[in-house]
Amino acid sequence: MEWLYLVLAVAAVAGVPLFAVMGGVALLSFYLEGISLSAVIVELMRLSTTPSLVSIPLFTFAGYLLAESKAPQRLVLFYRAWFGWLPAGLPVACLIACAFFTAFTGASGVTIIALGGLLIPILKAGNYSEKFSLGLVTTCGSLGLLFAPSLPIILYGVISGTPINQLFLGGILPGFLMIFLLSAYSAWVVRKNPPPKEPFRLSVALLMLKKASGELLIPIVLLVLIYGGFVTVNEMSALTVFYVLILEIFVHRDISIGKDLAKIASESMVLVGGIFIILGCALGFTNYLVDAQVPLHLLDWMKQYITSPLMFLLLLNVVLLVVGSLIDIFSAIIMVPLILPLAKAFDIHPVHLGIVFLTNMEVAYLLPPVGLNLFISSFRFRKPLTEIYSASWPFLIVLIIGLLAVTYIPFLTLAFIE
Repeated sequence: MEWLYLVLAVAAVAGVPLFAVMGGVALLSFYLEGISLSAVIVELMRLSTTPSLVSIPLFTFAGYLLAESKAPQRLVLFYRAWFGWLPAGLPVACLIACAFFTAFTGASGVTIIALGGLLIPILKAGNYSEKFSLGLVTTCGSLGLLFAPSLPIILYGVISGTPINQLFLGGILPGFLMIFLLSAYSAWVVRKNPPPKEPFRLSVALLMLKKASGELLIPIVLLVLIYGGFVTVNEMSALTVFYVLILEIFVHRDISIGKDLAKIASESMVLVGGIFIILGCALGFTNYLVDAQVPLHLLDWMKQYITSPLMFLLLLNVVLLVVGSLIDIFSAIIMVPLILPLAKAFDIHPVHLGIVFLTNMEVAYLLPPVGLNLFISSFRFRKPLTEIYSASWPFLIVLIIGLLAVTYIPFLTLAFIE
């Protein structure tokens, strides 16, 4: 029966989804070792009773509602009115607007699809080159992944057992660091031939604030209620959906109950269903890894060559970037059970480890050969993939600098926790 492992390996090379391969490996391994497959059912039952699981479909639905409404236009106009007068003000406005949407849509490509067609013309009209505009918008597709209520943060918390509210806090400074570095790079690029600044008009700024105030309140209220101890993450996800429904259907009237709501709900739940399948396979595979003591064997092997936390973190970055460049972030979550005991052995804080993991995944969205942002941007803007590579690599370098800072300066992730 061992030959079936070879079949699974060939299936993986042939393009079978990694979660399916991992699920197959787990089932086959349990069977060959004489362990009842009922263990898998027990693991799925445990998954179904995980308290934080309820927040995943609710936050996803809220993100899709925002993306399908005219909220993207309102937010872009707001940030443009308030930050357009700064050096590289338009890129800064694009970065902040995209970070907001990515936080709600989970870096699943929705940001590029929803905002790309709006941002590229605005940037080009502001005398930014097409190459720069393409690179910026492609990069923005995963920016904001570290901010609450990012779906990958919740998934990581479910798999690793790390408190999700602490992960939300841990991602604040690293997330803003990434925005700052990209903003600084944008200002440096246009330093010799700066495009004309947008004049700041208080009346326009206040008007845009009024129009976008409903959406702008969401992250503020979310953080205040959760960290003030007024609601749990699950309760906040339900409140967010209720608020967004009222806002987009009855206040702005961007979404029709009869025409749009069912379609948006079904599209968002397709994503959630896929995520739950991946989670089930990942937890089944985790069960086998623990039973077979694979992390302990791996730790014993690594101790022969790695003697310090700095070396471990460097190796971790390399491995995660390679993995993230080949598979999506939801599939890459299967790496978590392997790295948790290793990080614990090197005395790395679990929240710091989580933010390092997620930052690597954010950067890997821009890494060839199959960085998701690259393909989505190529499809969305009908550009050759090589042109997207050329436009985005300077932004990738900036993100890698940010990744190294997040990795080796734990204060950035632990400032609001310790």
